[in-house]
Amino acid sequence: MKIISRKKSAQKITANAERQSDGSLFRLAPSGEIFEHEFYDALRTEIPILDACIGKIVRLTGDFKLKAENESVQPLLDRFSLEVPVGISGVSINTFADMYLDSLLTYGKAIGEIITDKNQRTISGLWVGDSTIFRVRQGSSKTDMCITQIFGDEESPVINTERMVYTALNPSPKHPEGVSILRGLPSLSKILMRIYECIGQNFDRVGNVRYAVTYNPSDDGDKAFAKERAMEIAREWSNGMNAAKYGSVKDFVAAGDVQIKVIGAENQLIDTEIPVRQILEQMISKLSIPPFLLGLNWSSTERMSSQQADILTSELEYYRRLLTPILRRIGLTFLRLNGIDSDVSVEWANINLQDEEALAKARLYNAQAQQLELINQKTEGGKN
Repeated sequence: MKIISRKKSAQKITANAERQSDGSLFRLAPSGEIFEHEFYDALRTEIPILDACIGKIVRLTGDFKLKAENESVQPLLDRFSLEVPVGISGVSINTFADMYLDSLLTYGKAIGEIITDKNQRTISGLWVGDSTIFRVRQGSSKTDMCITQIFGDEESPVINTERMVYTALNPSPKHPEGVSILRGLPSLSKILMRIYECIGQNFDRVGNVRYAVTYNPSDDGDKAFAKERAMEIAREWSNGMNAAKYGSVKDFVAAGDVQIKVIGAENQLIDTEIPVRQILEQMISKLSIPPFLLGLNWSSTERMSSQQADILTSELEYYRRLLTPILRRIGLTFLRLNGIDSDVSVEWANINLQDEEALAKARLYNAQAQQLELINQKTEGGKN
């Protein structure tokens, strides 16, 4: 596959998004497909909990194994799964699946390529592409897929796409390319970042203590030297404050009517726990991650935690269904290039130990039910 680098116009959009990642980015609505993808990237950078959610989904999706129908070729398939290069820095088909799923969740689509070696007739590596520079459109028929690469304001069709793999997240007739799991979160992120920014400003004003030193001359004699005494008080106060930076404590002694007050001490910081939690609840519900997995100590019962885990399990099963055809195709391509006619399946490990316990209980209950049925049949047969 021929890869074309971006031109300057696309690079300017990327640089613009990075320059505004200080918070002003959230005052802009995504406009244009490239900018929208850069926007989602910035969301993960600015909101750590979003990045943590996607990372946990990728890791919790779990391990898998390519299983060959012909058991004699299983060692060859296992070796390929462990040693296949992925891009310039990864190894193993599991690494490919993690990178592929991460792109799928962030951008709503993932694209990759099975790189083949024509001389040795085998797979020389796997590659996960940058989804932000590719578009998938309808081809000559309603089920034909045409892949184009964006460079500048133009698109160029990608040739030799027979080895490319593509997956869309939650596609629809209006969005055939899929939608990001982060869709709907920019507005909430804007509010959350504004709250955090205000908290920081309030701590700069109130938390970083500032003092107001007031000197009131008591009589005409003091008023005559008020300027000199005020300057001396200011100098000594400044020396005392500077000494505190180096761990030295100096007492401030003044004669006359001198008042010292803390600026802003009467003001209280606004309690932001409730609004921040409400926004985080909306975000986490969108990503279907139980709060306790993110270290959030929100009150929940044991039954509620179990239900949240079940919901997460169903979400992970959905992502596994999206990855299974891609992984199976990679395994089949490897065996075909090696002249082996064998089917390949993807065996996923159980998501957690609770699944093992649930399966064990289900087998136990089924065995007990069968035993009771046999007893009832024998009892009824004896009566007849």
